[in-house]
Amino acid sequence: MTNLQALSEKIEALLVQRNLRGMQPLRQHLKPGYLLRSAQLIANNSGTMIIGTGFPVTHTFETDGPVGAIALYQALERLEYQPYIACGKPLFGAIREDFRAIELSVNALEQARSETRQVLARLKPSLVLSIERPGLAENGRYHNMRGEDISERCACFDYFLIDAPCPTIGIGDGGNEIGMGNVFSALQKLDIVPARTECDELILADVSNWAAYGILALLGQIKQVDLLSTIKPLDILQYLSDKGSVDGVTRENTLTEDSLCFSAGEALIRQIQDIIN
Repeated sequence: MTNLQALSEKIEALLVQRNLRGMQPLRQHLKPGYLLRSAQLIANNSGTMIIGTGFPVTHTFETDGPVGAIALYQALERLEYQPYIACGKPLFGAIREDFRAIELSVNALEQARSETRQVLARLKPSLVLSIERPGLAENGRYHNMRGEDISERCACFDYFLIDAPCPTIGIGDGGNEIGMGNVFSALQKLDIVPARTECDELILADVSNWAAYGILALLGQIKQVDLLSTIKPLDILQYLSDKGSVDGVTRENTLTEDSLCFSAGEALIRQIQDIIN
């Protein structure tokens, strides 16, 4: 086992140590080292990277997903990549002036594949990553953790991974997100409507945002640059809160992720730093 492999496996365990929604036992269905392999995919495929995020909650968007997407975006810009954030309204309208953003049409599944192919042909991404985006279930619909059909409020990002001419990474924390198709059979044990869409590398976490920190820890090791110390979860949460975000669990406009205080994300970053230092 290489040193980086060992670091990867330690962080992978850390990311699911709370086991909030049953992600910890799912690890046994993945080949260890998925964080490192994901970081290597990013390191080896510089250029344009599309990051899909934004899970609809009530009539707005949740904090989990966009925080990690922005952290990845900012780190990739430091490395002179050209990242884009793909999302539907209202998140698209909230961030479009501050980030390169791709608008995904909401409740437009029939035209999603052709729209996706147009964007892929235009941007020619070197990598596509999905963080906390709803994934299509076997019934061709989108569902939240309560099993409710939320298709009318969803934009489709699935085809960006299905039709991507490049490596793909999926991040999720509950089983209904894009990429969870990699462990579809194991998800039958959970009380959810699981997603079917697969990816090249799947990353599991208690909170999807936190997986972004794990990726950046390993990417920083590969690139020999500190990508963790500049992440400011509270600043990103405050930015999104001002734009109307809500906590995905409590559905309230608070500086929290899946009901956990922002300080939990900050503490996790410190734990990751302790592992890699």
